[in-house]
Amino acid sequence: MPETADLKTLLQQPLLELLEGKGAHANPLGCTEDLSAALARRRPEGHPCSVWEVVLHLNYWMEYDLKRVRGAPHPYPSHAADSWPPLPPESAKESWQQAVAQFAALLRDWQALCRVELESLMRPAVATRPAHSEQASSVLALVIQTIAHNSYHVGQIVLVRRALGAWPSKRGGDTW
Repeated sequence: MPETADLKTLLQQPLLELLEGKGAHANPLGCTEDLSAALARRRPEGHPCSVWEVVLHLNYWMEYDLKRVRGAPHPYPSHAADSWPPLPPESAKESWQQAVAQFAALLRDWQALCRVELESLMRPAVATRPAHSEQASSVLALVIQTIAHNSYHVGQIVLVRRALGAWPSKRGGDTW
């Protein structure tokens, strides 16, 4: 069985790489930071959401679960739709840059969480609904869930960008 320090090293690097979009994952920030507000707002025909809407949703859940980790959670949303904040008015073009800045800050917060001592990752996170007591709810479990959730939705961002003719991003990305 690996020593605790070895286990932390074994976990930390892949968790950070997944959060940052290395390997088979697209860089989350790179998928968003080079879009204009107008392009980020557009929903291609046949797509249920825009890049902006996905970023707001990712921000919602990353912030929600960080609050669980920190012991001060919001109540769990009553409906899935509650975790998809509405777009600001078209006149609020700076709101897109604010959403991307929040996305970047939240990603940094999750990366910092991956760098804490292993014992901190193993502690329980605050439950906000009954199902949390029936599933893994450690800080590490929330990190892994956040990575999976981000990966899923960053894939959506890539598909929307491809449909808009705006892929790859300036940071690059697979085009096959």
